Amino acid sequence: MNMETRSLKTSAETELASLFDGAREQLAGSDAVIKLREQAFSAFDERGLPHRRVEEYKYSDVRAKLKSASKLVAAGSNAEAKSALEAVETYGDLERYRIVINNGRLMAELSDIEALKGEGVTVSNLNAALADAQDEADGLLNVPSIAAADPMIMLNTALVLGGAVVSVGEGTEVSRPIEIVYTASTAGARYTRCRIELGKRAQATILESFEDNTAEAEGNAVSDFVIGDEARLTLARVVTGEAVHVSSVLMNIGGSAEVKAIGFNMGTDFARTQSFVTFSGEHSNASLYGITMVREKQHSDHTLVVDHKVPNCESRERFKAVIDDFAEGVFQGKIIVRPHAQKTDGQMMTQALLLSEDASMSNKPELEIFADDVQCAHGATSGQIDEDLLFYLRARGIPEAQAKMLLVLAFLAEAVEEMEDEGIVSALEGRIRNWLSVEE
Repeated sequence: MNMETRSLKTSAETELASLFDGAREQLAGSDAVIKLREQAFSAFDERGLPHRRVEEYKYSDVRAKLKSASKLVAAGSNAEAKSALEAVETYGDLERYRIVINNGRLMAELSDIEALKGEGVTVSNLNAALADAQDEADGLLNVPSIAAADPMIMLNTALVLGGAVVSVGEGTEVSRPIEIVYTASTAGARYTRCRIELGKRAQATILESFEDNTAEAEGNAVSDFVIGDEARLTLARVVTGEAVHVSSVLMNIGGSAEVKAIGFNMGTDFARTQSFVTFSGEHSNASLYGITMVREKQHSDHTLVVDHKVPNCESRERFKAVIDDFAEGVFQGKIIVRPHAQKTDGQMMTQALLLSEDASMSNKPELEIFADDVQCAHGATSGQIDEDLLFYLRARGIPEAQAKMLLVLAFLAEAVEEMEDEGIVSALEGRIRNWLSVEE
C-alpha cells in the first residue's frame, strides 16, 4: 500500500506564514519587489526552517532553536535609537563615520550621511530604493547561485524591514572607516539588509557591529558587497549580545580587486554567520578570517563558501575558535573551483582551542575542484591549552588566569593582526581581553 508522505509545519513555521500574510502592506517595495518577496517566501515555505537533516545546517538546527516566531519589531524613535547606540563600544575611540540601523531601519538623523557625501560616498534608505526598483528589483535583493537555496536568506528577502544602500564612488578612497551599527531598542524579529558597493579603484574600510542586549530579539541580516575592478575592501564584523542571530554575507569580487575581512562571533546565545564569496574577475585575492568566542551553553557557527568562477585568483581562509564550558563551535568551509578557473590558489585552515572538557567543536572543511592546474588545501585542528607553555609562564611568576589569557590572546592574535590597521586591531584585541577578563 502506498502511503502519502506529508511534511508537518512547526509552530514557528506556521506563525511565519501568518506573519508574512499580515505584514504585506507594511513591507516596502515596488511591484517588482513585492513579486520577489512573494517568490522568496513561497520558496521558504516549501523548505521550512533549516534543521539538522539539511546538510548545510547539520550542526546548527534553527528549527529546533526557534520554537515560535517573534513579531516584526516596531520602528524605534530617535531617542530610543540614540540610547541603544550609546551602549555600543565595539570600536572604542576609533575615528570613523557611522551609519545607524535601529530595529531594522536606517536612522538618518543619527548617521553621518552628509559627512560621507563629502567623501564621495552616498548613503540611501533601502526602503526608498526598493520602492523605486523596477525589473528584478534592480538587483537590490538578488542572491548568488551558491546561496540561492538558503532558506534564511529567502526569509530575509521576504520580510526585510529596511537597511541602507552605501555606494563608494569610482576612484574614491575614504579617509576613515565606515561603521554600520545594528542595534535593537525593543524586542522582536529584525530583518535587515545592507548593500555596499565599491566602484572601480575605490578603497574603503567597512565595520559592521551587531550589538544586541535585548534577550528576546531575533536577528536575520544580509550584507551584500559588490566590489568593483581594482577596488580594495577591508571588512570587520562583530556579532555580540543575547539574541538569536543569523547573518549572511554576500560578496561579489571583480577583477584585480583585494579583500581582507574578519568576522567575530562572541557572546550570542545562538549565532550563525554564513559567507558566500564569488570571484567574478581575474587576478583578485581575498583573505578571510573568523573568530569564535563562546562559553556556557552558547552556540556559534561560521559557514563559508568561496566560489572561484574565473582563473588566476587567490583565497586564504583562517578561522579560530575558543570554546569554554558547555558551548559549541562550528566551522563549515567549502572552496569551489569551477572547470575554467585554472591557476586558482585556495588555502583553508580552522583551529579550535577547547578550554573545558565539555566544550565541543565541529569542523567540516571541503574542496570541490573541477580544474586541474590549481593549488588548494585545507586543514583542521582542535586541542587544549599547551600545558608546557602554561607551566613556562607560571614558573616566571605569572598567575594562572593571566597566563591563560596571554596564551588565548596569542592564539587569536594571529588572525586579528592580519587586519594590519592598528586602530581596528587594537579595538578587536580589546574585545578579546574583555571577554577573557570575564572568564576569570
